[in-house]
Amino acid sequence: MTSLARLAKLIRSKNAGPFELTFDIMFDDAAMYRRVKESGALTRDAVAKRYGLPPDRVKFFFCDNALAIKASIPRPVFQGDLLDADGHGGQQYAPLMDIEIP
Repeated sequence: MTSLARLAKLIRSKNAGPFELTFDIMFDDAAMYRRVKESGALTRDAVAKRYGLPPDRVKFFFCDNALAIKASIPRPVFQGDLLDADGHGGQQYAPLMDIEIP
């Protein structure tokens, strides 16, 4: 087992408008991308669990031509709200980093 953070070239989060966060998990090696994709460890359900959401609230895509995996979730509070501690959404990727990939 290896953490997703050790296999991916880049894991990032950012706003996808004021009401959604989007996550990009990118690889620079096709074999590594396939390993993660085919492992079944990184799924809509895995992302939902990490963020305490029902799976139907997660948009989840494999982008084979870009060697990337993308997910989007609703922001916990909208961008600019007084309770918003991360206005750009750039610090929200951390829960994905330690997903274990066989």
